[in-house]
Amino acid sequence: VTLNLGGDSQTSSEIFGSFGKTLGLSALAIVVVLVLLFRSLIDPIVVALSLPLALVGAMLALLMTQSDFGMISLIGFVFLLGLTNKNAILIVDYINQLRQEGLERSEAILKAGPIRLRPIMMTTVSTILGMAPIALGLGAGSELRSPMAVAIAGGLITSTLLSLVVVPVVYTILDDLKPKRRNSLT
Repeated sequence: VTLNLGGDSQTSSEIFGSFGKTLGLSALAIVVVLVLLFRSLIDPIVVALSLPLALVGAMLALLMTQSDFGMISLIGFVFLLGLTNKNAILIVDYINQLRQEGLERSEAILKAGPIRLRPIMMTTVSTILGMAPIALGLGAGSELRSPMAVAIAGGLITSTLLSLVVVPVVYTILDDLKPKRRNSLT
């Protein structure tokens, strides 16, 4: 007995397969650019670990609103990867700036969080409010775009709240690994 899927099932399978490749390439491109910008491998890893926080929120938002999980919401996921990185980059970059000025790691982390909280919240809230009319289905053709807006808004909410905690913790853990490697090489 063989089972051959056709029609919508075959199309869905092809879409999800190509989406996985697109999402992977998007994440890889983000990490490569961050490695070039930070001139380090540790900081981009910290930023990249914030990406799953957004995807979980997007999936939960789609589930709670009973929105369609299709190509349009998948486009929202790719869009969300770029937005999510912004929060982590703001925190990590400012921590690094404070450490270059002479602050200890813990002191820099505790100072960077409250200072970067306001710009992170402002950009997140403005993006979510911008997505609200689309997510609520206002306007012509909004049924098609609504899942994308729901995914973006849900992902932004969870990634913002969780990245304010997870990014400093992961930064601390990975920063603890740096001196061990340097000391063992010298």
